Amino acid sequence: MESSSTDCNGGMLYHEVQESKLCAVHCVNTVLQGPFFSEFDLAVLASDLDLKERQMMITSACPAAGGGVAGDFLSQESHNVSLDGDFSIQVLEKALEVWDLQVIPLNSPVAEQAHIVPEQEQAFICHLQDHWFCIRKVNEEWYNFDSLLAAPQHLSKFYLAAYLDSLKGFGWSIFLVRGNFPKECPMSSSEAPSGYGQWLTPEDAERITKSCNASQLRPERDGQSEHQVLIDMEDEDLNAAIAASLMDSGPSLPKPDAVHNED
Repeated sequence: MESSSTDCNGGMLYHEVQESKLCAVHCVNTVLQGPFFSEFDLAVLASDLDLKERQMMITSACPAAGGGVAGDFLSQESHNVSLDGDFSIQVLEKALEVWDLQVIPLNSPVAEQAHIVPEQEQAFICHLQDHWFCIRKVNEEWYNFDSLLAAPQHLSKFYLAAYLDSLKGFGWSIFLVRGNFPKECPMSSSEAPSGYGQWLTPEDAERITKSCNASQLRPERDGQSEHQVLIDMEDEDLNAAIAASLMDSGPSLPKPDAVHNED
């Protein structure tokens, strides 16, 4: 499925910094590159999904069981949003379907090409336990829009593939997003559904990232030790791995320090 050009919002990057347990909201909005959804919008989608699931269970319940199966299901808490605000992948899928975007598990045969040339895709959604974040191509450049970061983190094409492989190695579930991404969205802060969104130029994002790295600041985690290991991964370790890979590929390729951007 062909995806539209990622040129959008006059070259600005939209990023949301972690608020409570709303990483799913941040993830969806950074995929769309704008403040399109609030936690209340996703809660409505979760409620609708719960209702449909309960109706299906009631319909399929065996009469011989005296309605016990359906009754047990109805007594359970939501399957699509937890008490602390974590949303299911089904909720994220429904939210992105509004914008004609399809969410595909990376291990699906449909996503086979994304394993070979991930840089030709447009966006990935990553999930582990109760944390979601988005990796997105904007204006032909890749960024990590994790809400645990103070600003979007630029990823080179070589680093993108290595980073996705690292995530998979740590047990993250990765989903490919394809479709016609919105090109423009409201850039007025007064139109945003929440106060945690910000518009940044790529230069501003780089400056903030470097400033945070220099002062050893780290955003507040939301319970993911494996994820923090990835965020704190030493650049020289990744450079060494990429350097070895490039040496095996032949001398015509650029040196690793030319393909890996310091963040």
